[in-house]
Amino acid sequence: MRLDKYLKVSRLIKRRTVANEACDNGLVLVNGKAARASYDVKVGDQITLRFGARTLTVEVLSVQETVKQADACTLYREIGR
Repeated sequence: MRLDKYLKVSRLIKRRTVANEACDNGLVLVNGKAARASYDVKVGDQITLRFGARTLTVEVLSVQETVKQADACTLYREIGR
């Protein structure tokens, strides 16, 4: 699954266009490297998001095309803030 779609499905970022812009601006790192929106997310990847002064790092536990809002947090595990 594309990185921008994963960020939206997992509810880490609310809209796919915003996720795409974050990737283009270098605010999203995968395994410590800047990632493009087209990056293919795999189980075990570590995604780091920068929101202003705040940083959130998560580990991908599952990749699913659709998931209910209540179950979105089961797709990843927070590693650090």
